[in-house]
Amino acid sequence: MGTFTPAARETASLEVTGLGLHISLHTADPGTTGASEATGGSPAYARQPTTWTGGASDGSVAGSEVTFDAAAGTYSHFGIWSASTAGTFIGGGALSSPATLGAQGQVKVTPTVTVNN
Repeated sequence: MGTFTPAARETASLEVTGLGLHISLHTADPGTTGASEATGGSPAYARQPTTWTGGASDGSVAGSEVTFDAAAGTYSHFGIWSASTAGTFIGGGALSSPATLGAQGQVKVTPTVTVNN
């Protein structure tokens, strides 16, 4: 693979984030299918909408912070989806630090997509 300009990396990351506006929470790496998505809880877990912000020309696009209601457990990854339910899984990544809940609680996530050389 070649080396890309910062502008090309920014364009690529904006294209990827344009495919999905809903963020999911996962108990393990979602891989290429969106596996290990959180479930359950009361109030119940649900995917959350984000707003993507680019423009730094560094190949990195951040989403707005989202808050998930989640059951007790450890959450280590986020995913990007085309819809709030069902939809197409776009991709995901590791949380900057896993969140472990001993009881029902909330997990805050600021998703980021970065295209590197």
